[in-house]
Amino acid sequence: MPEWHSQHLTRDLDARAEEARGLALAIGLDVVAVHMLRLRQTRAATLLGVGQIEAITPDIEKHGVQLVVVDAALSPIQQRNLETAFGTKVIDRTGLILEIFGERAATAEGRLQVFSTA
Repeated sequence: MPEWHSQHLTRDLDARAEEARGLALAIGLDVVAVHMLRLRQTRAATLLGVGQIEAITPDIEKHGVQLVVVDAALSPIQQRNLETAFGTKVIDRTGLILEIFGERAATAEGRLQVFSTA
């Protein structure tokens, strides 16, 4: 039973990563790295632990990343703290989806409605 659960979890994580990649590509972002991290406990300040932030930062610097997408919900404080830690803009899954809707809104009124919900 644990083996099945492990295989099922791996497939779910792979599918989720592929979906996030597809969302990023939908608005023309170049995906240069994907980090799948296990959260033993969430941190109120950053969601991620210090070691996880340190593991991601070299890829951000190496590729000159201008936007980091976190496939989870971030509080405004977590988003700001991650932006400070990474030295670049950070958005969460909801922000990414709103960007897609905003880009595809056909009218000025539609764009205003999308951005007023953000």
